[in-house]
Amino acid sequence: MAGQRQRAGQEGGRRKGQIPKQQLKDSVPRGTCQTMCPANELHDREAQNRLHRFEMIAGTERDRRPKGDPLRAVKEYSRPAAGKDATNPTDLRPPAVLRKTVSYLIDDIAGSSSLHPWTEVYDFVFDRLRSVKQDMIIQRVSGMDCVAILERTVRFLIFASYRLCGEPLQLYNPCINDTHLQECLSWLLECYANETGPHPNQEEFQALGLLYNLGSGRAAQHVIELPEQLRSTPAITLALSINRAFVERNPVRLLRLSQQLNFLQSCALHRHLVACRKDLLLIYSHGYSSRNCRFPLDRLAQLLSLDRSRTAQLCQVYGVEVNQDNQVVFSKAAFSELEQGKMQCKLYHSTVSEKQKRPHC
Repeated sequence: MAGQRQRAGQEGGRRKGQIPKQQLKDSVPRGTCQTMCPANELHDREAQNRLHRFEMIAGTERDRRPKGDPLRAVKEYSRPAAGKDATNPTDLRPPAVLRKTVSYLIDDIAGSSSLHPWTEVYDFVFDRLRSVKQDMIIQRVSGMDCVAILERTVRFLIFASYRLCGEPLQLYNPCINDTHLQECLSWLLECYANETGPHPNQEEFQALGLLYNLGSGRAAQHVIELPEQLRSTPAITLALSINRAFVERNPVRLLRLSQQLNFLQSCALHRHLVACRKDLLLIYSHGYSSRNCRFPLDRLAQLLSLDRSRTAQLCQVYGVEVNQDNQVVFSKAAFSELEQGKMQCKLYHSTVSEKQKRPHC
């Protein structure tokens, strides 16, 4: 009798549209394309003259119809369209090929010293990484392949947010980069939480996620809820301290702690430094506001993690006087708020750029 009820329940579930797990698994498309760009797409883009110069066979770039290099061409991102079958196995790259593709894009294209301008390099790599992500979603890629791809993608997008900061919008859109970075980071952290490891890079990316999203209650809560053994690792402990300094509006402590960050961590943090340095000047403009008070420019430069000339320039931006004796004259009345978007953040990247020169970074 119990067996009859169980069978009846199973049949009722199927009638309600429930799909058995094995059947659902079998229905997921499995890619068979063994090249970075499907042969059909390469042929079509070659015929339509839509090859990127990074994908052309050397010596054919000036031809009326340049030839595509099967070893360099990479599948383009394409928006889902009505009537277009995005699940054709011959157009989908399996996880191993997707990993190979990401390695090529980041090591051979983004990491090349001969390809420029970097805005074009970024545009090409960004588009092709979106295509990789699209193939992953269609095939429901998971496990170590998914983690490895997302980790490399997040690193690239964080670096791009620093390197292309201040570029014209027609060349680089920070909002679009941020959207994709947050999506990939969220997916990666979800993989860490739901999939068995080992995940040797988890400390790095948990810390990067918090540094990039300083002041976010959700990001901080996520890190606080991590297992104690992971939460107490050096990178995450440092990120939590920096986040606390940011929330408490303690720019002196934040900038001092930031000196301990490596290059990529500094790239993740850099978008918060404009507000942090402004807060420091504002606090000091109130705390040292006096006709007879003078503050050494060199000391202020040390606090701001800038050289003397950039410090004097930043003071000028916010209406803080620097006299001929290289002394800062703070005045709360003279301090002026700069309109959002007018600060040229790229001019004050010295803290990060110096770390890029260090071998261990």
